[in-house]
Amino acid sequence: MREISSENIADIVADTVKSANYNLPQSVLDRIVEMRKTESSQIALDILDQIIQNAKIARKQNMPICQDTGFSVFFVKMGSDVKIVGETLEEAISSGVARGHIDGYLRKSIVEDPVRRNRNTGDNTPPVIWIEITPGDKLIIDYAPKGGGSENMSQLRMMKPADGEEGLCDFVMDSLIKAGGNPCPPVIIGVGTGGTFEKCAWLSKKALLRDIGERNPDPYYANLEKMLLERANSTGIGPMGLGGNTTALEVFIEQHPCHIASYPVAVNFNCHATRHRKIIL
Repeated sequence: MREISSENIADIVADTVKSANYNLPQSVLDRIVEMRKTESSQIALDILDQIIQNAKIARKQNMPICQDTGFSVFFVKMGSDVKIVGETLEEAISSGVARGHIDGYLRKSIVEDPVRRNRNTGDNTPPVIWIEITPGDKLIIDYAPKGGGSENMSQLRMMKPADGEEGLCDFVMDSLIKAGGNPCPPVIIGVGTGGTFEKCAWLSKKALLRDIGERNPDPYYANLEKMLLERANSTGIGPMGLGGNTTALEVFIEQHPCHIASYPVAVNFNCHATRHRKIIL
């Protein structure tokens, strides 16, 4: 049994929270630069240039890429041979989130009660934590600060099995068009399908952890991702919804077996400031 200190986890999470909010993943920045080369709209070009400049300034000066430093979401793979010493894993992660947001002067965006909305928690906790037990003695933590604007455009539909591939594609495109400029395009689109109502939503968010260009290992879904990306960039929504052919940077699909009578599909958006970091202990 391998022991990992909860204090060590909290320290690393705190640093990761700050780093992720200061540094746009290089694969995202590279894709924006790449797509700029084929952008036909001058307004879109100006916006993309500002996005690129903003990312470089944030990285250089250790400042948030976006004022919305997001809801802290964690996908954790905990080895069955790992033992957390001290606080619980959830407590350690939450402590790291609080410390990162306070020490890093990151915006605290979490209200204590969703209906009454009468008090901010003051430290951006509690986070959302998904834990999966895996073989081995490694602790792998994926952190994704999820902005409210893009999250608000998420959609889920319980479709009919007969809707098939066409139904999924039409739903993704319909969700994108309805979202328009609200999720701050160019976006990354996460699609989850299969499982149950809540499982497909979880899959759509997990899909957003992939790096740009990381395709679904199933060739069928890999081709579907490419096709949806082409369709997304033919909508004309463009950067910030002001027109152009740079609407989506990537489309990722995650699938899971489902009931013969069910066909759930969820769409989760990330804005151009798509942030995530991996911790391996």
